[in-house]
Amino acid sequence: MISSLSDFLVYLRLNRNYSPRTISSYQLDCQDFYGFLLNVGVEDQKVTIEDIRQYLVAQLTKGLSRRTIKRRLSALRSYYDFLESKKIVEINPFSLVNSPKAEKRYPQVLDQANAQLLLDANFKRKDWLMIRDQTLLYFLIDSGLRVSEITNLDFLWVDVNQRVMRIRGKGNKDRLVPFSLEAKDSLLQYRDELRPILKEKNNDAKTNTIVFLSATGRKLTSRGVEYILDEIQKKTGLFVHLHPHLLRHTFATHLLDKGADLRLIQELLGHASISTTQVYTHVSSQAMQREYFASHPRARVSRAEEIVDYKGKKEEK
Repeated sequence: MISSLSDFLVYLRLNRNYSPRTISSYQLDCQDFYGFLLNVGVEDQKVTIEDIRQYLVAQLTKGLSRRTIKRRLSALRSYYDFLESKKIVEINPFSLVNSPKAEKRYPQVLDQANAQLLLDANFKRKDWLMIRDQTLLYFLIDSGLRVSEITNLDFLWVDVNQRVMRIRGKGNKDRLVPFSLEAKDSLLQYRDELRPILKEKNNDAKTNTIVFLSATGRKLTSRGVEYILDEIQKKTGLFVHLHPHLLRHTFATHLLDKGADLRLIQELLGHASISTTQVYTHVSSQAMQREYFASHPRARVSRAEEIVDYKGKKEEK
């Protein structure tokens, strides 16, 4: 049912508003499963729980991580939900299979000092694209936008005076996201000084109101944003691997560190589930522990060291 897979990918793009990268990932996961079915001689309409268990064993035998297997099961569960909704299969067999527990990985973030260092270092650049890149950094660090939301950002959705923008995220769900005063000033400078120059390089009506343009005047792609971040890293000389998720995670963690409510952070990030947002509580608690052990005088030494130090002072008396 390759045609059904094509219909599913179109559904993810038009109805779920998934990014091209996510859609590509779903496609590869489904194609991998089709390859397995071909090898064992099972039709996709007749997949059983036992077939899925054999598939999982085959995945583990290949040495794939539990996290990768969990992701593939999630993609296949969504695919068969789609097939069930179209009456192509009677029941989704993946709904009866539990995903393996993946090892917990916590997101990397920049602390507030390093985030400011990044912004300051980039602002010192002298090349012509600096102000676009600076504006991009502000919208990633100060507003936590996904890379797909950055590439689709439209001036029609941005209220510069109120410093708020309407973002259409995953599942075509809209949310309002504010941006900082620094982001506003940078956006206005980019809009008035650099963007007209970029726009002249490509007379495409589709980009008339798109905020971020490439050096050739085209709409940025997800890969284009990643390339810009790589260039920022090279041009600033900072020893940190920049990528959109790092800056999105940084945004959420900074809010939590300053006491923002978890539900508010969930809304700003556009998470469907609060459990997705809760990962930042662990990241924040780790930062708290580091700050405590680095700052509190009694936390810098162990109990045994305290006893030795105390005995030494007693002997001096």
